[in-house]
Amino acid sequence: MRMMLKILIPTDAGNDAVKDGSLAKLFEKTIRKLNAEASYFVAQDGLRCALIFFDMKDSSELPAIAEPLFAGVNAEIEVIPAMNADDLKKGLGAAMSAV
Repeated sequence: MRMMLKILIPTDAGNDAVKDGSLAKLFEKTIRKLNAEASYFVAQDGLRCALIFFDMKDSSELPAIAEPLFAGVNAEIEVIPAMNADDLKKGLGAAMSAV
C-alpha cells in the first residue's frame, strides 16, 4: 500500500544533525531503504519536515522505519495511507458502486 511518511524534526536536534552531517545521511538511508517513490522537504510550523512516499507491504515494517528517525533526530513521525490519481479513480469507482 502506498504510504506517506511525514517526518518532523525538532530544531535543536536538526541543527546538530546538519552540523555533523548526520541529517543528510539519515535521509539518504531512509529514502534508499524505503525505495521511495518520491520525497519532498518543506518547513512546517517552523520545523524541518520531510514527506516520503513509499510502498509498505506489511505493518511490521514500521519499527525499522521509525526507530532510526526517533533515535537519530528525535523525530515525530506520521505514516498515512496515500493515493495517486489512478488509485483515487479506482476508489471512487468502487465507492459509487457501494452507494
